[in-house]
Amino acid sequence: MTRTIILCFVLFTHSLFSYSANIIPMPAYLQENKGQITLSAQTSITASGDCANELSFLKRWLADEFALTLAGGNNSATQVLLVADPVKFAAMGKEGYALLVTPKSITIQAPYAAGIFYGMQSLRQLVQASADRKSLVVNCITVKDNPRFGIRSFMLDEGRYFKGERTVKRLLDEMALLKMNTFHWHLTDDQGWRLEIKKYPLLTQVGGQRDSSQTGGWNSTTYDGKPHKGFYTQEQVKAIIRYAADRHINIIPEIEMPGHASAAIAAYPWLGITKKQVQVPVRFGVMYDIFDVSDPKVVSFLQDVLDEVTALFPSPIIHIGGDEVKYDQWVNSAAVAAYMKSNKMSSPADLQIGFTNEMSRYIEKKGKRMMGWNDIMGSKLHEYNDALPVTGTLSASAIIQFWKGDIALIKDAAVKSHDIVNSFHEFTYMDYDYTSIPLSKAYGFDPVPAGLEERYHSRIIGTGCQMWGEWTPDEASMNGRVFPRLAAYAEVGWTIPSRKNFDRFQAAMPFFYDRWK
Repeated sequence: MTRTIILCFVLFTHSLFSYSANIIPMPAYLQENKGQITLSAQTSITASGDCANELSFLKRWLADEFALTLAGGNNSATQVLLVADPVKFAAMGKEGYALLVTPKSITIQAPYAAGIFYGMQSLRQLVQASADRKSLVVNCITVKDNPRFGIRSFMLDEGRYFKGERTVKRLLDEMALLKMNTFHWHLTDDQGWRLEIKKYPLLTQVGGQRDSSQTGGWNSTTYDGKPHKGFYTQEQVKAIIRYAADRHINIIPEIEMPGHASAAIAAYPWLGITKKQVQVPVRFGVMYDIFDVSDPKVVSFLQDVLDEVTALFPSPIIHIGGDEVKYDQWVNSAAVAAYMKSNKMSSPADLQIGFTNEMSRYIEKKGKRMMGWNDIMGSKLHEYNDALPVTGTLSASAIIQFWKGDIALIKDAAVKSHDIVNSFHEFTYMDYDYTSIPLSKAYGFDPVPAGLEERYHSRIIGTGCQMWGEWTPDEASMNGRVFPRLAAYAEVGWTIPSRKNFDRFQAAMPFFYDRWK
């Protein structure tokens, strides 16, 4: 009897995940039907509702990929229909969609343009060239779909190595195909400042270049001796923002503070604790120099930077970093000690919380929310800082990006009413090699940690994967870390756990391997 039950379960599981229609990320509902539709130059394509951009995108893709131009109007024997209606399809949710393929038509329905776009990405994975290569075929199917998380993020670190507009746009293309909706752009760090700030031109003129770069790993004493530089003008950023928006991707800029500040201090020494000239570091790792947040002039500088950043980026979220702040300079500064005493702060951790809250309030005045790595909560995460008393309380409006520490810290953040993006480094850091994070481990990550009480699950608003750049100096070395794991993280962010299956995922990957080879 037991063997019969087990056998039935195995057969059921096999049938549940055995699809000839392979879509990544796996949809919430997928039903394969008999028959197929043939697309040719006689097939018409029309759109109703607010999805003209999506109509253009689909036409352009068919023309570029298959040299197929569809007819206008709706009198053809076969049709492609895009239907956006926020009232009729409201139940699908903000990013939901339905894809219906019959022998006569392909219909994508959604309340909003984002859903239409995501339905198109599923369709792209289903289109096949006919045997004679003169037309396209799509097997009949019914898909009803919506994402698990509202933030599905990929982070690119260009503070360490500048990659450039072409590379960023190519990454945005791959994110779009995988229904990822957030590009987290790490634009400043110790080793480079990559964003034009018009009020402070030396940030890019001085902070945007270094004389050499460490090679060979964290403990290496070898340097390449090659100058490295690069930054984005605000006009270039605007073009990238438009490109991302056309693909329903929001760009969250990250401007590091109060640590990872060496490039800025190299440009304007008065920003630092010692007020002395420093160089843009050529080695990687956590640097000593940090912003002097006890100095009103420094705080005004950071607010000036945020003025330009918030005006430039339409994102409702601005990331201020806040990670890996070495407290030594604050501890050894008489000016900082006096500031802390006058503000009744008991520790450098309290000083960082107070500063972070000030930045949060400033960002909120711009109609946006602040986000930061979970260091900003004051927990001891690093061996180089002592366990310090924390009496301050971080603003509840701050979004916490969890990357390090005991999983209990996620519960602590949720209990304190913080929204959380789970980017736990042991599963999501793409600079880690495939021995540390193989494809199966990346795929198996669950942003809602085991043991988190269900009442706090809604506090996990998203997940992110991070491509830190210390050891990926060029696009080729970066690609080897990003692909194919990007597809795994896309499914982590989109698909509910009960619909995930690694064998099925692997069976669907050839479409992407062909793109990425």
